[in-house]
Amino acid sequence: MRRTKEDAEQTRLKIIAAALELFSRNGYTNTTLAMIADSAGFSRGPIYWHFKSKDELYEAVLAYSQAPLEQLIARSRKLADEPLVALEHFIDDWFRLLLEDRWYRQSFEILLNKTELTAQMASTLKRERKLTRDMVQLLEALIERGQQAPATDDCQSPRALALLLYSSLMGITHTWLLSPKLFSLREQTPFMASNLLALVTSHAPSSVTSQASEGA
Repeated sequence: MRRTKEDAEQTRLKIIAAALELFSRNGYTNTTLAMIADSAGFSRGPIYWHFKSKDELYEAVLAYSQAPLEQLIARSRKLADEPLVALEHFIDDWFRLLLEDRWYRQSFEILLNKTELTAQMASTLKRERKLTRDMVQLLEALIERGQQAPATDDCQSPRALALLLYSSLMGITHTWLLSPKLFSLREQTPFMASNLLALVTSHAPSSVTSQASEGA
């Protein structure tokens, strides 16, 4: 029985891997279950055993491949006692995952560039929006935790800085995936990471900026 369960899980992962590759290459609409089955080396039977429809398989693909992002959020929360360290970790790992985790990278490619947002995507979009809120709330909490005083006219609110950082990370990700020859993400990561951190700390109250200076 145990072997049967292991075999079933291996089959499921092969289907997800094939779907991830094809969705990222051809887009959601232009990828059929027959194409996925052929790429995975199965008939369509095993696909329907594990997934009721292409929509359900699509959701499983994104859920599995974006698990590293959820883990990044969890790890950054554990570092909340040192907000600057947590922010550095979040930014550095965001880029590391893009460069080193192919499934994670392809999930962004699918969601940002290769999917037509239709009514069938409602549950997927709901999940992605929650993930976005979780990230922004985490970044806001880290920035706020490092502050010793409320925001002033010369100091942006933690919420505004969190939105700026998240939007910048997403913008870089989208640009690179859309046009990877435009710049080398591996070469530019140190520059981008340090400047993104400076972007949010230079507009923050003394506690965060002093931590940034000490860490430089």
